Amino acid sequence: MSREKGFSLIELLIVVAIILIIAAIAIPNLLRSRMAANEASAVSGIRAISTAENSYNSVYPAVGYACTLSNLGPPASGQASSTAADLLDPVISNGTKSGYSFSLINCTGSSPASFYNSTAVPITVGGTGQRAFCSNPSGIIQYAQDGVAADCIAGTAVLQ
Repeated sequence: MSREKGFSLIELLIVVAIILIIAAIAIPNLLRSRMAANEASAVSGIRAISTAENSYNSVYPAVGYACTLSNLGPPASGQASSTAADLLDPVISNGTKSGYSFSLINCTGSSPASFYNSTAVPITVGGTGQRAFCSNPSGIIQYAQDGVAADCIAGTAVLQ
């Protein structure tokens, strides 16, 4: 009786089991790395918003700080103005980037606006990011560990 060449079913099952064990170890690390990259992108976005707000305040002193991200973004066409100053990346000025939602809150309604609070909140806490970030005219970036909207005014954020 001659034996056929190839792998037995047991050998194939052992190889599949080893691959599944390696995947079970690698996938959580991959997800943590992706969240860390998203958080770094969110901090970079908050820093860009703070820089854009300071530039906007210098260029349009009669208006003060911008109260919407679209005011900092690029114009649809034509020259930059106080309603579209072309100071911020169009992706961030639309409100989302790398699993985070960006916004400006607590902006004073008076003219010129003397305060703003920029926030970056993960779209899915524990999925796209773990921490929420915020900044105000001080330029200090703060975070909330629970992923809920960090508020640089109410003191719900921690200095970074």
